[in-house]
Amino acid sequence: MMHHIRTLWALTRARVALLRAEPERGEITTTVIVTALMAIAAIAIIAIIVAKLTQKANSINLGLGG
Repeated sequence: MMHHIRTLWALTRARVALLRAEPERGEITTTVIVTALMAIAAIAIIAIIVAKLTQKANSINLGLGG
């Protein structure tokens, strides 16, 4: 078990060292834009599904009224 922890720790340190060595490539703006567009698309899809489900639920005849 201790060997696994040491291996994971060594890999983590190597990865952090690699990330520190690389200069920032300025991709944060692109990432933020893509994430925002995906969030907007998800909200739109959920709104469409809710509207269709509500419409279907309201069209069900329960036989309670006239």
